[in-house]
Amino acid sequence: MYKQANTVPGWDLSQIPLDSIEVSRVKPQEDLFYLVTAASFIESGADLYTGNLAGYFDGDDEVTDWLTNRWQVEEMRHGRALRAYVCHVWPEFDWERAFAAFFADYARQCIVDAFEPTRALELAARCVVETGTSTFYQALAAQAVEPVLAGITTRIRADEISHFKHFYRYFRAYREREAPGRLRVLAAVGRRMGEARSGDGECALRHAFEVRQPEMQGDRAAFQALNKRLGQQMKRHYPVEMAVKMLLKPLDLPPRFAHALQGPLTRALSLALH
Repeated sequence: MYKQANTVPGWDLSQIPLDSIEVSRVKPQEDLFYLVTAASFIESGADLYTGNLAGYFDGDDEVTDWLTNRWQVEEMRHGRALRAYVCHVWPEFDWERAFAAFFADYARQCIVDAFEPTRALELAARCVVETGTSTFYQALAAQAVEPVLAGITTRIRADEISHFKHFYRYFRAYREREAPGRLRVLAAVGRRMGEARSGDGECALRHAFEVRQPEMQGDRAAFQALNKRLGQQMKRHYPVEMAVKMLLKPLDLPPRFAHALQGPLTRALSLALH
């Protein structure tokens, strides 16, 4: 269930001017409601994932301390900020009920058995996840026409980039110990990218949809149409070059080779998104 979390240095909910939100401007934007609500669910469930991940790295005090006392706290802060925005603009939406249903579903999927077989590979996979969150919030910030939401998503994006840097640093340390090889790292990156296509985001969106539009519960076609429409919107603002650069980092390619690949991969991903 949704929990409050201790604060860490940086921004907090008191700095978000909810009373300045132009509610009449934002409220009719149904697609924006779904994007922000789904994100609020995922961020608010971070304590469960953190517990599993900290357990996986049991014995590494540096990693577990950062996961528990920084990463989890910042993720939960993101959840509180996004939830506050949703509840301010769409107070008729039963956020608690929808989140409870999401969390029950999410908890069944969020298990240690889904982690990579070694710590180095799991950290490479975490770099993929943080790439996804960083680029998602950058795209959402670019799409947001309301200043308060733009401010929230820009702050979250900065935190997510910081998280990527931490996971990448820990990955490099474990790569030195475990020497997984570039092909195994590439496979881990590919697996996590594949899971991202039908993972937490779709689960969160489905539970928001079922509570927002109960008359359409079980209407798979309507849900898929919504999912597709939201994806198309985000693609228009997606920072492709940023994503490619971040995804290449765990592969530890020679600098010249990595630089040479960035252009073709960026163009290929741009074409795939359009």
